Amino acid sequence: MKHLIKNPRDFWAGVMFLAAGGLFAGIALTYKLGTAARMGPGFFPFFLGAILAGLGLAISISALRPKNAGPTVDKFHWGPIFWVLMPIIVFGVMLKILGMIVMGLMVVIVSSLGSEDFKLRPTVYLAVGLVIFCSLVFVGGLHLPIPLCPGFELFDKFAVCRA
Repeated sequence: MKHLIKNPRDFWAGVMFLAAGGLFAGIALTYKLGTAARMGPGFFPFFLGAILAGLGLAISISALRPKNAGPTVDKFHWGPIFWVLMPIIVFGVMLKILGMIVMGLMVVIVSSLGSEDFKLRPTVYLAVGLVIFCSLVFVGGLHLPIPLCPGFELFDKFAVCRA
């Protein structure tokens, strides 16, 4: 028996678009949609999600046609996904406790472990530069209430931590 899916890459990309679009459209339905003349908060996300789901369905169906045969799908790499998503989640949970300086350095350095081309020195330079930039823009410029340093009494004597 021949395989029904002729182009696995397109098929699974279409399934991913269909799932993401369906999820966004479903979440948008929990908000008031309104009409085209008086749009509610769910109107735009619902229709964007529906369009994305429709495109995903069209791509998946076109991958079943014999004339669209394509290459197979490579092995899924879970390691890089873990190394990129895990520090972002930890950043969100620990930001108020450890501050932007510590968590910013952590998120950049640990996320870089997901790359095959990881080199410590350039990654540390990038992390320091990004932490300085984000501190200046978000805390200094926009005056967002983001703690810069860990919330321990030891750090209160540094002027940077009291910004």
